[in-house]
Amino acid sequence: MRPQVLTIAGSDSGGGAGIQADLKTFQELGVFGTSVLTAVTAQNTRGVHGVEAVSPKLITQQLDAIGSDFSIAACKTGMLFDAARIEAVATGVKRHVFNRLVVDPVMIAKGGAPLLQDTAIDALKTSLLPLATVVTPNVPEAEVLTGLTIRSFNDRLEAARRMLAYGVRAVILKGGHLEGETAEDLIMTESEVFLLSAPRIQTSDTHGTGCTFSAALTAELAKGRSIMEAAVTAKRFIQSAITHGLEIGAGHGPTNHWAYVAYGEEGVTIESIKAGTR
Repeated sequence: MRPQVLTIAGSDSGGGAGIQADLKTFQELGVFGTSVLTAVTAQNTRGVHGVEAVSPKLITQQLDAIGSDFSIAACKTGMLFDAARIEAVATGVKRHVFNRLVVDPVMIAKGGAPLLQDTAIDALKTSLLPLATVVTPNVPEAEVLTGLTIRSFNDRLEAARRMLAYGVRAVILKGGHLEGETAEDLIMTESEVFLLSAPRIQTSDTHGTGCTFSAALTAELAKGRSIMEAAVTAKRFIQSAITHGLEIGAGHGPTNHWAYVAYGEEGVTIESIKAGTR
């Protein structure tokens, strides 16, 4: 039987991010995707033009419908909008014992539109992150979650430590917003630190990269992969999706979700970091 997975996120009418990106990624990696919709956006490559949230009641009904009929091997969250919807999601995740939870703390769209209300940050930290197997923030999201300004490698280490203290098993602090010839993702657990690196691709086709990466991570965890194994595949998946761009739209175009299966992708290196190095 194919592993069954769940995405709890917003809809992107442009198809590059959110629920649409997650389901495309699940399909490409050979798992069966289900979904709980938290918000609907009017969105294209130029930006977000409208947002309407789904009621907490309907979110709960969707979670109960999935939990009562499917065997969810792993799940992920994306856009959650506000504290009330975060609480509804956290309650449902606990009630149905959805293990292997990946939290992608979506806060801002690629074009700059806010996707999470400021008042929801505490709910994210206190209600949802303690349930998470992995949290996958980019640098701006990690700064909001920790209160740090992240510039140096030591800043990244400290930010990851602070996020581990919220109760997650692992932090993947993505490096796409940093400068350099390579895009470095920092992976930290209670006992280990790794860097995943890949060549930085100069392109505007980056809409939905965070959603796609976390969806690939979720798919691989559902197959029984370790966090490290799942992270490597997710990094390769998104590297290929960015490398083989689609050139769709006039703004931040979507990544190519079929590229990894069609072309494969190497070029991802793994480095174990020991205390006191770097």
